[in-house]
Amino acid sequence: MANGSRQAAWEFFGTELKRRREDAGITQVELGARVFVSGGYIGQFEQAIRKPQLDVAQRIDEALQTDGIFERLCRKLIDDPRYADYFAGVVELERLATAVHDYEPTVVPGLLQTPAYARALTLATHPFAAEEFVEDRVVARVERSAILEDAARPVYWVVVHETVLRVPVGGPRVTAEALDRVARLAEERKVLLQVFPFSAGAPANSGSLRLMEFEDAPPTAYTETSFSGSLLDDPAVVRRARRAYDLIRGAALSPEASLALVRSAAEDFRRCTHTT
Repeated sequence: MANGSRQAAWEFFGTELKRRREDAGITQVELGARVFVSGGYIGQFEQAIRKPQLDVAQRIDEALQTDGIFERLCRKLIDDPRYADYFAGVVELERLATAVHDYEPTVVPGLLQTPAYARALTLATHPFAAEEFVEDRVVARVERSAILEDAARPVYWVVVHETVLRVPVGGPRVTAEALDRVARLAEERKVLLQVFPFSAGAPANSGSLRLMEFEDAPPTAYTETSFSGSLLDDPAVVRRARRAYDLIRGAALSPEASLALVRSAAEDFRRCTHTT
């Protein structure tokens, strides 16, 4: 993971640890005694100065009865080869978020992709990869999308550029199926979908943009380009990212018109499969 993204994710770990500890009415010294470290160490974890080992994170979960949250965060921050190094921390944060707002300018967002679409994207960027590598990436993408089926799923608002509806990733059939899934999730009200049309001109942000909100932690922003990503938690930067997202959302089509356009694009790709 890139240094900035990793540090921001560890800072989230510390903020969440402090909140959970205070909610339980436990001091740093008391928690340290329960997990066999000093109270000073707990304070350093909370300030993201020192990173806990996995066994310490597991004992923190036991002491605070947090259902494995800190173990999962720690495992993801240590390493997960299925994700790009700059994205692994974002995956765990999305599981904790109460709201996720995505803008995607070129491809169907990861949480909405079908396995075939995810496979085509993986092969496009790793054309010489072993099959095991490709399969691991696809499985990881499918596992992430499971949060949209959860009763406690976050509010998920997505704006995609019209480009997403016109580029045949994996061929017309694969793209049609991917757009069908996007439409179905919108119809089931598991995602609020808007399309930023070509006619709207230049968007307020040129790359991928994600905003995440949490119940008792500050919001974060995540931006991504082709080969790097940045997890941002500086309040002023997050406010700027929110303004950019609001401008994009304001220029996008209504959810109803967006759904109709997605359905139409899927049908266009299906017609291509019948004529080839």
